[in-house]
Amino acid sequence: MKYLLILNDPPYGTERSYNGLRLAMSLCKQEDVELCLFLMADSVGCAKAVQKTPSGYYNLERMIKSLAQSKVLVGACRSCMEARGIMEAELIEGVRKSSMDELTDWTIWADKVIVF
Repeated sequence: MKYLLILNDPPYGTERSYNGLRLAMSLCKQEDVELCLFLMADSVGCAKAVQKTPSGYYNLERMIKSLAQSKVLVGACRSCMEARGIMEAELIEGVRKSSMDELTDWTIWADKVIVF
């Protein structure tokens, strides 16, 4: 089964992006699952490299790196990045600048779309 997860919320302050990434990590462990992750609106901040969180606190950078290493395609909305002053060079390795056109393609490809 093919899944597309779309995150919208900021990396910290709410737990919606964290919970979306938890689901993504769980889905990756299942057989015959393909997954794409699209970050838009404030969630593009989840893709910034060099996140420093307090000891014992979840770290979204580590979670996204793990997904990317598991061959999950991770895209960050270009216009959302630009609106927030995030440069492509600031992205976590494995995350690429993406677009609404790619999100459209991924949506058509997916059997299920889940939005956080």
